[in-house]
Amino acid sequence: MLLRSRIVYPVATPPIDNGAVWIVDGRIRAIGSFPDLASHIAEPVVDLDDSILMPGLVNAHCHLDYTGFAGQIPPPLGFTHWVQQLITLKSQWSYTDFAESWLLGMRQLAQGGVTTVGDIEAVPELLPEVLPGAPIRVVSFRELITIRSRARGLEILDAAIDELEKTNRGPHRLGLSPHAPYTTSQELARESARRSREKGWKWTIHVGESSEEFEMFRHKRGAMHEWLRSQRDMSDCGVGTPFAWLADTGELDASCLIVHANCLEPGEIERLAASGASVAHCPRSHGYFRHPRFSADAMKRAGVNVCLGTDSLASALAHRGGPPRLDMFSEMRAFMQAHPDFAPAEVLEMATARGAKALGLELETGALRPGLSADLAVVPWSGALEDAASALTQHSGEVRAAMCFGRWTVGPEIQR
Repeated sequence: MLLRSRIVYPVATPPIDNGAVWIVDGRIRAIGSFPDLASHIAEPVVDLDDSILMPGLVNAHCHLDYTGFAGQIPPPLGFTHWVQQLITLKSQWSYTDFAESWLLGMRQLAQGGVTTVGDIEAVPELLPEVLPGAPIRVVSFRELITIRSRARGLEILDAAIDELEKTNRGPHRLGLSPHAPYTTSQELARESARRSREKGWKWTIHVGESSEEFEMFRHKRGAMHEWLRSQRDMSDCGVGTPFAWLADTGELDASCLIVHANCLEPGEIERLAASGASVAHCPRSHGYFRHPRFSADAMKRAGVNVCLGTDSLASALAHRGGPPRLDMFSEMRAFMQAHPDFAPAEVLEMATARGAKALGLELETGALRPGLSADLAVVPWSGALEDAASALTQHSGEVRAAMCFGRWTVGPEIQR
C-alpha cells in the first residue's frame, strides 16, 4: 500500500511536500516524495488529498477505566477531597460500568488519532475481555495499592503478575504501576521495579502530583496526612519529599515512567535527569487541579524525557460546553498555552516520539521511519509546508483517518 498526502510529517525528519509512505505487512518500508516512490513501487495508491500524514499519537498516561466519570466530579476543594470523591464513585460502579467506560475511552482515543496508550488498569479483570479487541496498541500497567488492603504488598504484587501473565495480550504490552508514595510502600515500589526489569516490562508511578502529597511527606501535615494517618504507616513522612521517597528505593532508572512530577525541590530535576526516567505530563488535568506550575523549561534544560498524557476524564473540565473527551490534540494545545516558549514541533515530539520512548516502544512506533510499525494519523490541511507543525498542534476534533499495526482504525473516507 502506498499512501500519498499533501504533507508527510515524520517527526524524526523534516516534513515532505507531496509525500508518500510505503507500507508492507503492517510496517513502513519507505518514506519520500510521492513522484519518487510512485515511479518504482507498483502498489495500490491511497490518495489522502489535502492532509498531513503524521505518526499516530502516543498517550503516555491514561485511566481508561474512568472515562465514564467525565463531568462527575466538579473542580474540588483540594486534591485529597477529589481522591475521596473518586473512591466513592468507584464504589458505586459495577463491572459492566467499568467495561463500558474502558471501551468508550478506547473509541475516543482511536477517533483522535492515538495509536498507542499507556493505561493504568485498576480493574484488571477487564483485560481478558477488552484487550484482545483493542484497535490500538495498549501498554497495560496493573495498578498496585496497599492501603485499605489486608494483603501484604508482596502478596499483592505476586497475584498481579500472575494475573497479567495469564492475559491473552496479543501485540500489547504489560507493566506494573505501584500507584503513588501515599498509597503504596517503598518495598512494593522497589520489588515492582525489580520484577518489571526481570520481565522486560516498564513500570510507572504517580509522584509529586499535588501540594498536599508534598506537604504530607515533607512536613508530616496537611489534608492528605490527616486523611491517611489511620490507614498507612506514616513513618516515611516528615523525612523527605515524594521524589526522595522514590529515589530512596534505589530502583529509579530508565525503566520508570514518573507521572506528573509537579512538586519537586531544587536539585531533584537534576537527579531525575541523571536517572534516565521519563516524565508524563497531563496538561488539562494539571489545570483542573491548579497544581503548581509544571517545570517544563527546567526539565528541558536538564535533558529529562517529558511526554504527554491525558490522565483520566475524572479530572478534566467540560470543553466548549460539552463533556470532555480523551484528546491528545487538546493536551497539546493546553501545554502550549501554559508554555508558549515551546515550539510546535517540540510539542508534537512530546505527543509522539517521546511518549514512545517513555513506554519502551521507540523501536516500534512514535515516528514515521522505515522499519517501524505503520501507526499513523491523518489531519486535513491545505496550507503551507512550514506551517504544518503549528496546524497539527492546533487541530481540533477527530482525525480524518488513522492506522495502527498497518490496519485502518478510522476511515479513510477516500477512494482506494
